[in-house]
Amino acid sequence: MLYLIAITALLIVLIVSLLPKKKAKEISFKKVDIPAHWHQLLEDNILFYKKLTSDEQQLFRTKIFHFLNTKNIEAVHFKLEELDSLLVAASAVIPVFRFPTWNYSNLTTVLIYPDYFDDDLQFNSKISDRTIGGLVGSGRFENQMILSRKALHHGFSNKTDKGNTAIHEFIHLLDKEDGVIDGIPAALLDKQYIIPYLQLVHKEMEAINKDTSDIRNYGGTSEIEFLAVAGEYFFERPKLFKRKHPELYKMLDACFMKS
Repeated sequence: MLYLIAITALLIVLIVSLLPKKKAKEISFKKVDIPAHWHQLLEDNILFYKKLTSDEQQLFRTKIFHFLNTKNIEAVHFKLEELDSLLVAASAVIPVFRFPTWNYSNLTTVLIYPDYFDDDLQFNSKISDRTIGGLVGSGRFENQMILSRKALHHGFSNKTDKGNTAIHEFIHLLDKEDGVIDGIPAALLDKQYIIPYLQLVHKEMEAINKDTSDIRNYGGTSEIEFLAVAGEYFFERPKLFKRKHPELYKMLDACFMKS
């Protein structure tokens, strides 16, 4: 079984490596008029932002401004508040903060539902099986993301649970940059690191499924979900992640912390 997994992984790597890379578009971060009160809102609600230097915080606000001016954020059945938009934009910026040119070319709109929803995208409170907090759209929802407002806010209000639904979904979008969501961050990771990364993933997934890892169980369901779940942990609790998973931390650091 492990032999078949290894062969499949190698074939995927070979196919991905032959795909043409998209050239990143330069993003212009010229001086813009950013609302002064954003700083306090971000300080109060986003731990990642709070830990940045003053210059980095300024860049973070500029990237948020750029995201909000190039993507649509729409509330469904509730009135959108400024903090909702800032949290969505922050979720997008955090995974690519060290990438000067990233623009989420595969996203046009983020839809925010008031509550968790089901497989049919229903969020009526009378429906009991509403467990989905976010997803990357396909089909008629291609180039869109759907987030639960409750999940969005919970991801930033809980500072200890190692999870953040919105960041999770934006990591899926990064994974999709090469055309497919497959759990192989080919657009982020140099080719020579992909096979070692997959070896680490399979090792850690085995630990998750044996209940010997502190990475959330959902990460053990597939390589796709492992990348997003581990990515949440990496950004939400970086020190703990580095201590518990030093090899994996180094690999994700190579993915997300480029300059």
